[in-house]
Amino acid sequence: MRRRFGVISVTVSLLLCGCAGTAQLGGVTSAPTVEVPAAGETVPVATQLADAADDPAIWTGANGVNFAGKQLPGIILGTDKKAGLYVFGLDGQSLQFLPDGLLNNVDLRAQGAGFVAGASDRGRMGVALYRFTGEGELKPAGFVKSDVAEPYGFCMGRIDGTLVAVLIGKDGQVREYALTDDGTTITGTERKRFAVGSQAEGCTIDDATATLFLGEEVKGVWRYSLRGEPGTRTLMAGVGDGRLVADVEGMTLLRDGGQTFLIVSSQGDSAFSVWDVSGPAGRERYIGRFRVAAANGVDGVSGTDGVDAWSGPIGPFSRGLVVMQDDVNEGGAQNFKLVDWATVRARLNL
Repeated sequence: MRRRFGVISVTVSLLLCGCAGTAQLGGVTSAPTVEVPAAGETVPVATQLADAADDPAIWTGANGVNFAGKQLPGIILGTDKKAGLYVFGLDGQSLQFLPDGLLNNVDLRAQGAGFVAGASDRGRMGVALYRFTGEGELKPAGFVKSDVAEPYGFCMGRIDGTLVAVLIGKDGQVREYALTDDGTTITGTERKRFAVGSQAEGCTIDDATATLFLGEEVKGVWRYSLRGEPGTRTLMAGVGDGRLVADVEGMTLLRDGGQTFLIVSSQGDSAFSVWDVSGPAGRERYIGRFRVAAANGVDGVSGTDGVDAWSGPIGPFSRGLVVMQDDVNEGGAQNFKLVDWATVRARLNL
């Protein structure tokens, strides 16, 4: 990831003026972009004056979450890549902090009454694993050592009943691991390895179709089949047509009715591009783009790294929730912003 401070300042100016539309950035014209209001935010991460907050992951159960003795509508995991892993409530307050060091990206999958979470760990060089049983707090549950040069991107999935973790090195080397949980410790065995080609980070897995969506930062979004030969891929969307402005960063999937939407951080112009990826490779449908503007006492979003979404009701968000990292948080260290999916879908005329 490369910061483009000039680009960020232009985008912040657009947000402050309340404009929508196109912008000229480094010779690339952004595609038409709508604005949506910020609905909330987390408290800042503790690391000051640094690019520290990185990636979120959202969770709730059928009846909310009993976390640390509190009944909550949902929780948000969020990494401080200089210090460790946070658990926030939907009100943005910190519920737990695990000081586990250089954790970059985080993801999770349901397991029993709770979930298993994993994070790319640049300090110990692998995948740090955690468990939430449905009550109590998040607890360490294992570690998978990797040979990638610098663990960077990370996502999880459940493919044909097997829990899998995909780890991306900063140089674009990818490892897929099958995870085994004996109820006490989670371990991992390598299943596949391949190379993207250059720096990559953002990824997300569609469990239903065994599809890995992966962002090569200066190239675009690749679509891989996790059932196919390692490295078999198609370029779903490229940088350069205004829909994606490098760097391509975080990405997430959200299901709404019978459709599956892919949301991708277009970091170079502080926007998010959306595709309907319900169909097979080659049949994706571009929907549009949105930016997050200041509202409800919360500043707008710029230069996003990680993004996650929850499909369906969670707390006050009746259609779903999108959470993204904010690079320049007004008045404090970096944090995560919350956006109501119902507002996004209305602005994009879905």
